[in-house]
Amino acid sequence: MTRSYRWLADPIAESEVVEAYRANALFDAHQDDPEFGHRLLADEACDAGEAMSDRTASSNGWWSAFGKKRGRNGKKPGPPVHDDLCAVVDEDGRTRHVFAADAPNQLWRVDITEHKTAEGKLYCCAIKDACSGKIVGYSIDSRMKSRLAVQALENAVAMRGDVAGCIVHSDRGSQFRSRKFLRALARHRMVGSMGRAGSSGDNAAMESFFALLQKNVLDRSSWTTREQLRIAIVTWIERTYHRRRRQARLGRLTPIEFETIMNTTAALAA
Repeated sequence: MTRSYRWLADPIAESEVVEAYRANALFDAHQDDPEFGHRLLADEACDAGEAMSDRTASSNGWWSAFGKKRGRNGKKPGPPVHDDLCAVVDEDGRTRHVFAADAPNQLWRVDITEHKTAEGKLYCCAIKDACSGKIVGYSIDSRMKSRLAVQALENAVAMRGDVAGCIVHSDRGSQFRSRKFLRALARHRMVGSMGRAGSSGDNAAMESFFALLQKNVLDRSSWTTREQLRIAIVTWIERTYHRRRRQARLGRLTPIEFETIMNTTAALAA
């Protein structure tokens, strides 16, 4: 009996295999950052070992979640991937947010800001401890990818040690909804929390820090290179904000002084 193997007569072409691997890399990148356009998806695929041109990425059809305009600013917040753990319902039924903690590493706030330089935009993702107001971790990059948020979280964990159980509250930005960021939270046994869309007071804690950064660093000069601005941001955070800027809610102490006193008190009590 003669058997017919049609695949032998019409085998899969090598170009089709390459296209399939590229499509898979683009799909994974799209899942991680749903709001990326085809240029950033191509960058992510290249990082994963599947190099291609922007045009090739565009032709595959993995379009940005912002491909169609929605709303007045063209953006619509994505769905939350965590419950809002900072929301409190008052007796009158109104919901308000409480961003307070009795000790460090109980509640962190995270957000991203951007600023222009002559070379292009620079993005800073910062994580703030709700107890001391200290910036426990941050990351600065030329691209606002999910790894910007992941690196900030990893830097914070490296500085703070055991952070299991710490709540990390964010907005609904794609970086904080990405699989990479969710995996990082799970790896360190941290608890995600995500605010609701359109709440002006929900992000006030981080906006106050970024407003200070804007006033004291970003608006002080016209920045020629990203590296100049990066050094200025790091210097201001580490030298001025942490060690010189006294906060009324901390009893006129700096974040460093406040945490030093708390740690000393805890050690004596133990």
